[in-house]
Amino acid sequence: MAATLESRQALTLRAWEAVSTERHLQSVLEAVSDLVLPFVHFDSLAMIPFECGTYNFMTIHVPGAPLLEGETLEQFAKRHEHDKREVPSRPVRPYDRERTVLIAEAKRPYVCPDLLAAETWFEHEFELASWGIRCYTSVPLFVQQQLLGFAVFSRGSLPSFTEDELTILTDVSRAFAVAVANVIAHDEIRRVRSELEAENIALRAALGNRKWFDEIVGDSPALRRALNHIEQVAATDATVLITGETGTGKELIARAIHRCSARAGGPLIKVNCAALPPSLIASELFGHERGAFTGAIERRKGRFEQANGGTLFLDEIGELPLDLQPLLLRAIQEHEFERVGGSSTLRVDVRIVAATNKELVEEVRAGRFRSDLYYRLNVFPAHMPPLRERTEDVPALVAHFAQVYGERFKRSITQIDDTSVRLLQNYSWPGNIRELENIVERCVILSRGGVLRILPDMLATAQDGAMPDGECESIERALAECGGRISGANGAAKKLGLPASTLEFRIKRLGIDKFRFRYTRNSGVSWQS
Repeated sequence: MAATLESRQALTLRAWEAVSTERHLQSVLEAVSDLVLPFVHFDSLAMIPFECGTYNFMTIHVPGAPLLEGETLEQFAKRHEHDKREVPSRPVRPYDRERTVLIAEAKRPYVCPDLLAAETWFEHEFELASWGIRCYTSVPLFVQQQLLGFAVFSRGSLPSFTEDELTILTDVSRAFAVAVANVIAHDEIRRVRSELEAENIALRAALGNRKWFDEIVGDSPALRRALNHIEQVAATDATVLITGETGTGKELIARAIHRCSARAGGPLIKVNCAALPPSLIASELFGHERGAFTGAIERRKGRFEQANGGTLFLDEIGELPLDLQPLLLRAIQEHEFERVGGSSTLRVDVRIVAATNKELVEEVRAGRFRSDLYYRLNVFPAHMPPLRERTEDVPALVAHFAQVYGERFKRSITQIDDTSVRLLQNYSWPGNIRELENIVERCVILSRGGVLRILPDMLATAQDGAMPDGECESIERALAECGGRISGANGAAKKLGLPASTLEFRIKRLGIDKFRFRYTRNSGVSWQS
């Protein structure tokens, strides 16, 4: 099927539009692949820099089996190691610099019409054959008369590329080359920036810390609002109820409140209401007398007495059994109580800070939490935002945890991979900062060469744990609207608010055929035979 001059010009224009906003080489290859595949069939597309005597891939894209976000070529090859095969013996053909330069200067593609029919092979062709490649073409990429490298389109079966197909690839290569040059420039800027960041990784770890909140890392608007709110109450003696999802740092806030209060010289005592058996909570809170119950061999002070003159932090207060809530209410309201098995009333001077990840208003409505206790605790509500609402803090948090666990495991972390940071910022963080800390700890252990990299499957697997209703329909709708495109500014991943690797994982798990959505929109390109 031959292309008219008008349709080729339209395709070239679309090529410029498709790659102009891409800032990562992998995304450029995916954009070119999505654009060209309907008109020129190929099984893989690779980018090769111009280094005569070598044939090293910068990156590769295999339609239907793309690189995962953040995955290296070595990891990709290992993941597909089972696809390799034995290759026949051939004499090695030396690289000819003059021939390479002449082909490049002619600005025409080099074509290997049938790899198995060739009597000699270049060194790189042994590797191509082991991956099942039968024919390929190397299209030179020029920007302002400078040869950047070659775009290598490969097929696993014959026939080879036709002259019409080579013309199409040559037309598209102009936009391809400019996009590659932009990526190289962008990568150089990121490299310099990363070097500067590596010199100050310890300083980055301290971003956003303030006098009383030195354990809390970050400087996002959401976090600043929360901390400003908490600073107002910390110096008072008011009861504080800290709300927020699991892993948002509620205990850190409780410690900060204690440290910047007049009670900082007194004790900070913590009680986790969810971790204690109901039969022991009263004894833990109020203490017991000797012989009060089996095993009570001596008098024991409870947490209220231990916290006298300081702060009592009641974590997971929403888990407190209903029958014990009146006792806690009295202790908070009257500052007095009796030990279990005792008759003497004890008075204490304690500030209460409570925390919960539950909606206590809903618990009150359901009859599982006393309304009078709720109002006594909720004198000053303080809410900790989830990590997905403060993604600006992710780089500082990663640097902080990388430093902490680097020192603990004797691993010197001097650089944090940019792709990994973007991956983390795009993740929804159901486990919040605690989940982030666990992932960074694991990656510090796996780190090599002082560089911290996050493995995409860590996040994809975690996020894929719960599939919301209508997930398949939402993904298919996004694919249809984006013409089957996954990544990039106009891809389905961005429309759905997911990392591209996570969307690929879900598409595979749900058994969605993404290729049937290619160019369901009006392409604006017509072809004549």
